[in-house]
Amino acid sequence: MRQRVVRLALVAGVIAVALLVALNLRGGEGGTSEDKPRSTARHSAATQPRLTVPAGYDPRPGWEIAMASAEYAIARKAGRIGYLERTGGDRFRLRTLDTATGRAGWTGRPWRPPASDGPLPRLLSVARDGREYFVTWTFGRAGEDTLTTAGTFVVLDVYGADDGTRRRVEIPWPTAPTVSGTGPGILVGDGRTRSAVVDPASGVVTQVPETSLGHPKGCAGCRRLTEVRGLTAKGLLLSGESGFWVRGGWYSRDVAPAGGDRASGVPTSVVPGRLLAVWRPAKGSKDAATHDIWAVHDSASGRPLVQVRCRRPAIEPGEYPQAVLAPGGGFLVAGNLAFDLERRTGHCFEESDGSKPLTLTTVTDAGLAYGATSARGPADALAGGGTPIALDLASGVPQPLASGVRLPGAEAAGVGLFGWTDTQDRPRLSGHRARTS
Repeated sequence: MRQRVVRLALVAGVIAVALLVALNLRGGEGGTSEDKPRSTARHSAATQPRLTVPAGYDPRPGWEIAMASAEYAIARKAGRIGYLERTGGDRFRLRTLDTATGRAGWTGRPWRPPASDGPLPRLLSVARDGREYFVTWTFGRAGEDTLTTAGTFVVLDVYGADDGTRRRVEIPWPTAPTVSGTGPGILVGDGRTRSAVVDPASGVVTQVPETSLGHPKGCAGCRRLTEVRGLTAKGLLLSGESGFWVRGGWYSRDVAPAGGDRASGVPTSVVPGRLLAVWRPAKGSKDAATHDIWAVHDSASGRPLVQVRCRRPAIEPGEYPQAVLAPGGGFLVAGNLAFDLERRTGHCFEESDGSKPLTLTTVTDAGLAYGATSARGPADALAGGGTPIALDLASGVPQPLASGVRLPGAEAAGVGLFGWTDTQDRPRLSGHRARTS
C-alpha cells in the first residue's frame, strides 16, 4: 500500500528569526548558506584544554564546533557534516559544515518537535540514486490527549545534503519507532513486523503489511519470531526463528558460509551494501559446541564475502555488535571482529587466552582500526573508557595507545571526527586531519 505524505498540523508558536548576516535562501524550504554558526568560533588553548588524539592525526584541530547535539551525520559525496543545534527553548535547526575545512555550509530553518516534552530529535544520513540526504526525526502526539496512543506520528525532515532543500514527511505511528538510513530508503519500524519505507527523494511512504512479508517457502520457522531487521537495495531484510531473507529476494539457507549450519543464521547488523551475520558451525563439526562463524555478506545478493570463527561467549550478549564500515567500504569492524573485505581476511580477538575484551569502534581506508580494551561498549570506548588501542588489520596485532588518548568516532575526507565534552559539560566536535606519513 502506497500513501502520500500526511500533513500534520503541529501547534506552532511565533518564530522570531534574528540573523546576524543576510539570508541567502536556496530552493523550497532550503537552508541559509551564509548564516555562520557561533559554534564554529575557535577557543584558545588558554581557556580550553587540548584533546589528545592518536598519532595518526594532527594534534591541533582544523576546526571545532561547540554546543551542538552529540549526534552528527556524514554526507561523504557532498563533503558535509550535519549536526543539530538548539536555537532557544524547544526549537532546533540543522547546520552543516564542510568536512575538510570546517567552513559553515547551509543552515536549515528552525522547527519544533511535535512534543516539547518528548525525546530529543535524532539525526541520520541516507543516499539514493547518487544523491545524499540528512534526515532529522522525532516522535510525538498530534493532539492533547495523553491517555491514549491515538494521534502519534513519526515526523521526518529530509534535507538535500548539497543544498539544504527540505521535505517534511509525517507518518501515523502507534508506538516509539526505530528509524534507520542504510539506504536506499529510510526505514521506520517498531522492532517487530510493522514497517514503512520512505523514499527520501519524493517523500512517498510505502507501508508493508504484516501479511506480505515474503516468508520463504518451506521455512516454517521463518513464520515464528518474525522481525524486520533492516533495508537493503533489494528490499526489506527480515528474520525468523530459523533463517533470514530479503523480501522478494534471497534466503539465508542458500547463502550460508562454508562450514555453517544453513538453518542457524542470524543477521546482526546492516550497513550500506553489507550485512553482518552470525552462524553456528555445521552439526558434527569439532568446534560446533564452542564457536560461532561470523560472516560479512553482500546485502544485495546475500553472497558471503569473508568469514571468521570466534569462540562463543559463555553468556549470550544482550545485543550484538554493530558493524562500522571504512569510508571507502574496504574494511569493516564490529566489537572484537575485524574484516578486510578486499583481501577476504578476518580477525577475531578472543578472550580464551585471558586477554582483556576488545571493542573496535572505527576503521579507516588505510585499514587502521581504533578501539579499546575493557570498555563496556563502543559508546564507552569513544567517551574515553577502557584502554585505547590502534590495530593495523594487515598485521592483526593491537597496539596500546597512551593513556588519555581519545578515539575518532569516524573519518571523512581525510579528517578524524572526535566528539567529546569539555570541563563545562558542553558537547564538542572537532576535526583533526589524518597524517599522510
